[in-house]
Amino acid sequence: MEGMGEAVANMDALGVVLLGAGAGVLLLFLLLILLLRNSARATRAIGPLTQQMSALSQVAQQLSNGQEALRGNLQTVSDTQANAQLQILQTMEARLGDVQQRMNDRLADNAMKQARAMTEMQERMTESLHGSAKRTSTSLTQLQERLAVIDKAQDNITKLSGDVLSLQDILSNKQTRGAFGEIQLNDIVSKALPSDAYAFQYTLSNGKRADCLIHLPNPPGPIVIDSKFPLEPYEALRRAETPEEKAQAVRLLKGALRKHIRDIAEKYILDGETADGALLFLPSEAVYAELHANFTDVVREGFSLKVWIVSPTTCMATLNTMRAILKDARMREQAGAIRKELGLLNKDVDRLGERVGNLDRHFMQASKDISEIKISADKAGRRAQRLDNFDFEELAPDNVRQVVALESPGE
Repeated sequence: MEGMGEAVANMDALGVVLLGAGAGVLLLFLLLILLLRNSARATRAIGPLTQQMSALSQVAQQLSNGQEALRGNLQTVSDTQANAQLQILQTMEARLGDVQQRMNDRLADNAMKQARAMTEMQERMTESLHGSAKRTSTSLTQLQERLAVIDKAQDNITKLSGDVLSLQDILSNKQTRGAFGEIQLNDIVSKALPSDAYAFQYTLSNGKRADCLIHLPNPPGPIVIDSKFPLEPYEALRRAETPEEKAQAVRLLKGALRKHIRDIAEKYILDGETADGALLFLPSEAVYAELHANFTDVVREGFSLKVWIVSPTTCMATLNTMRAILKDARMREQAGAIRKELGLLNKDVDRLGERVGNLDRHFMQASKDISEIKISADKAGRRAQRLDNFDFEELAPDNVRQVVALESPGE
């Protein structure tokens, strides 16, 4: 802008000079006319006048050359100013393009980070929802299974109400009564012990067949359980009305129980093959209660012969004790395997702790990424606002190239 002012001032000075030169030429022409009128006197002055005209012609030529040089300088100044403005505009466009490119790159980077964070969060939420749905489905399945069991139990109760009517017929026959006791014993044993811990209808070395043989480790060794059901003497005792009938029923019941105890002691206690004791299974809690309430001498006799009388309830308790003995023996046999499994379990617990820690770090990193994304978005917003309010006149002086100053004609 300062160069333009100087150029205009030079042009004004040159115009004044040209006007003065034109006025001098006009004056010379007037003088020439006067000299022509006075030809007589002009004849003597032709020589100097010719010299003056030649000088004036040279001055006019110099003025014309100066005007041409001034016109060229003005054109140069105009071109220089246009080039400078073009370069300023190109520089500003390049800088604006760089700023816009950096903003686009940063916004794209932030968008990618946010997309990754949202994808990871969505995956974790999907896994959590999948686990919840799976647990819910498992719970509903278990509920349906339990309802099915309840329905089945209700059906069994309905059937049982009809089976009770035929139970008396079953118990009235001695052979079917024995089968009833064996079936009940089989049911209790199969529920209390693993399948390889017992054997039904096992034949011993003496040729006697036991209802059930429990494979216990030494000591005490395999032990026999035999089912006996003295129902007829017990029913006679319950029906007795007179002392004589009652005494007769007591004798019959004691005799039947003592015979069963002796038979078991003789048949099923074998030295070196079975344990030094055996179990007599009574399939009736009522007979068992009557025996321990009023026939303690028979119970003590059984203890002396190492024959222990059990009912369904006490048999289950005894079998659970045997189960613990079998489990302890097998654990001793499998101590190495158990120790190995414990080591693997410890590693699994450590791995679980590491994965929980990794999950916690993922949650913390996701929270940190979201916070950084918010900060970057705020910065990008402020930069965009400043670019929107950008003013070229507010550029720093060092961002604008200096316009080349024109040299004066004399220089």
